[in-house]
Amino acid sequence: MTITIHPNEILETIRMIETENLDIRTITLGISLRDCTGQNSSEIAGKIYEKIVKKAGRLVAVGDEIQQEFGVPIINKRISVTPISLIGGLNRPEDYIEIAKSLDKAAKEVGVDFLGGFSALVHKGVTKEETALIEAIPQALAETDRVCSSVNVASTKAGINMDAVAKMGTIIKKAAEMSKDADSIACAKLVIFCNVPEDNPFMAGAFHGIGEPETVINIGVSGPGVVRNAVKNYPNEDFGALAEVVKKTAFKITRMGELVGRAASEKLSIPFGIVDLSLAPTPAAGDSVAEILEAFGLERCGTHGTTAALALLNDAVKKGGSMASSYVGGLSGAFIPVSEDAGMIRAVEDGALNIEKLEAMTCVCSVGLDMIAVPGNTSASTLSAIIADEMAIGMINNKTTAVRIIPAWGKSAGDSVHFGGLLGSAPIMKLNKYGSDSFVARGGRIPAPIQALTN
Repeated sequence: MTITIHPNEILETIRMIETENLDIRTITLGISLRDCTGQNSSEIAGKIYEKIVKKAGRLVAVGDEIQQEFGVPIINKRISVTPISLIGGLNRPEDYIEIAKSLDKAAKEVGVDFLGGFSALVHKGVTKEETALIEAIPQALAETDRVCSSVNVASTKAGINMDAVAKMGTIIKKAAEMSKDADSIACAKLVIFCNVPEDNPFMAGAFHGIGEPETVINIGVSGPGVVRNAVKNYPNEDFGALAEVVKKTAFKITRMGELVGRAASEKLSIPFGIVDLSLAPTPAAGDSVAEILEAFGLERCGTHGTTAALALLNDAVKKGGSMASSYVGGLSGAFIPVSEDAGMIRAVEDGALNIEKLEAMTCVCSVGLDMIAVPGNTSASTLSAIIADEMAIGMINNKTTAVRIIPAWGKSAGDSVHFGGLLGSAPIMKLNKYGSDSFVARGGRIPAPIQALTN
């Protein structure tokens, strides 16, 4: 399909790139590994490495070529693969650690920034393969640089697997300890989901779903700075008019993602999948979702009215972006990762934003409690209870929610962790002092809600 763009749109896009941090956050190549079976983990690891190198060998070069042709920065080139727990019938943690190292080696060989798919889907129950992979997650993430992991523990149709939720609290604690010399960075590469999407191009939650083709190109756009500046130009408009401003701006941002995705698809001879509309912030000045909300009239993100402002933003982004792309997918909305958003960091440091308010905000935006740093002595049961709360929001509201939380080893509330790059820095947030041990210990499965009965 040929898409045309008006010269004025090109000039406006150039301005947004030069002054408002517009970029393509990621080109993500999805690769099916379902044919990478073998007699043992070494044989499977070898086949996985060979297939990734073969399929993704030109990804980075093509991304750089498109960046030069379009003049738009492409920040990351990434790979997502079939959830590894589905490959090969392995049932020992050490087998999966070997696979993780092979994935990391392949990612480095082709030059991508991250590779997602060290994943398991356990929202209704856990197989022996999934148990082994989950046990391997802390060591796998601590001993690799580019591998990312996700575990889906809940869905609207299945309910919440509280046994898996309890397990993931322990896994997060182990991952934090095993990477304690690097501010527990392994936890930044692990996300726990409800209603996980199978075509998400963003890390750490990307994997190549079983309904996807052999290979596919998915695009993640960005542009909080563009939206913030657009909103600032209309300081006295009512909310209806403001929603129109955001919709039109989201259309322009997504249009660039559509063009880049189709160009990559043509150059690589790989099907074009989706554009994820999500406004993905960075630590860079002005590239902040929190600052968009403040441009709406809030003195500081986190104050009263923040959830309403975020609801408007998220809805307008979806409406505007969906008109600019033939195929919209992934998460598509506004992200609120604390460490990756300078405005969110400032709001936490100023005392305007706490974890309870963040949880409320996740009811109306994309994903959930993302890149939250908490004290290193936080118990596994408290981490599990935080996960359970967020899974409940996703389950009841039939939306994707997630938790990416970092119990920073040796750190306390008021300290901070520093990861660099897109992961940024995060202040350690205070948690409720009361425990949830007996609640988490009950186990079992929280039943699916009545709204799941839609057949």
